[in-house]
Amino acid sequence: MIYLDYNATTPLCDAAREAMLPYLGRHFGNPSSVHAAGREARAAVDDARDKLAALLHVKPHEIIFTSGGTESCNLAVFGLARSRSGRLPAVASEKAGHIISAKTEHHAVLNAVEHLERHEGFEVTWLNVSPDGIIDLDQLAAAIRPQTRLVSIMTANNETGVIQPLREISQICRERGVLLHSDMVQAFGKTAIDLSLVDAASFAAHKFYGPKGAGFLFLRGGLSIQPIMFGGAHENERRPGTENVAAIAAMPAAAEWTLRDREEEQRHEAKLRDELWTRISKSVPEAKQNGTNAPRLANTLNVSLLGLDSETLLIALDLEGVCASSGSACMVGSVVASHVLLAMGLPIERARSAVRFSLGKWTTADEIKATGDAVRKIVRRLQTRKSAYAVA
Repeated sequence: MIYLDYNATTPLCDAAREAMLPYLGRHFGNPSSVHAAGREARAAVDDARDKLAALLHVKPHEIIFTSGGTESCNLAVFGLARSRSGRLPAVASEKAGHIISAKTEHHAVLNAVEHLERHEGFEVTWLNVSPDGIIDLDQLAAAIRPQTRLVSIMTANNETGVIQPLREISQICRERGVLLHSDMVQAFGKTAIDLSLVDAASFAAHKFYGPKGAGFLFLRGGLSIQPIMFGGAHENERRPGTENVAAIAAMPAAAEWTLRDREEEQRHEAKLRDELWTRISKSVPEAKQNGTNAPRLANTLNVSLLGLDSETLLIALDLEGVCASSGSACMVGSVVASHVLLAMGLPIERARSAVRFSLGKWTTADEIKATGDAVRKIVRRLQTRKSAYAVA
């Protein structure tokens, strides 16, 4: 099997697995318990918080453990918007505040913002993006108003790998006194991040070789946030529920392992990514690369193979032993074209024929060659079949 879907999830690294094992066995205590077993578990949670904070150059109390990227994004969007507004609207027609986000966000942000707009009286400005997926900074600056409670812009797109100009976005928000949240789920370990630029940022362990079902939200000290779940005083009353101790213990181990030789790994993955595109473009001249003129994650290649649909391509690739994706794994089963590519202004036919290849630490040159050969074989077969049907 050739695995080229690292943006969907990554394999668990040995360091993370080893960090988990004690808390899947002997050290099984509840970290809220006051006895020795509970204190052992609490120490593991506190140690993980300290290590992650040190890696990210923030303070331990600014780390809130969650179940993953979606919850972290939801907590940031709902929690900050509601906290800043101070109250929900008294009547349906009364506006609670104003939020700004981009049309290319992950659905963890899109759907949360849409809920606030439809059900809680918030006004929303959806920012446009260029044909390469970069937001319009002038539109952002012009959209901010006194009622603006929150701006939420992801650092790196999960489908195209396009990296937004976060420093410029941060400057615009800081000058106008508006909170900035960034979905950094795809960015961690793949590009340099600076949490001093944002007020909140979301992360998921399984995107950086950690376990699924664990993540965290960075929340700048001094900011209040309304919880979106209720039931206990965990995480300083910001996220109730018994902590997933084993997964939390694994996160700093995975993070440290992922960040090791990050720049060298980026160069390696970029070389392989470009080699894959060269092979595809030579054998399929009608192929189009999406987001190519923007800064991108080194590991991500989004390609439209015009005239073919992505579902058929992915099934054919799977039969050839290649794991790829049409975009967000969270949208599996959806028959609609990528909202990201449509927001970039691409024709619907191009959006529906897109395939995402995302590389990782274990991707090899031989796998890239084999994938290029598989794409060539599949496209020729499908085109021949399509021509035969047209004649018939």
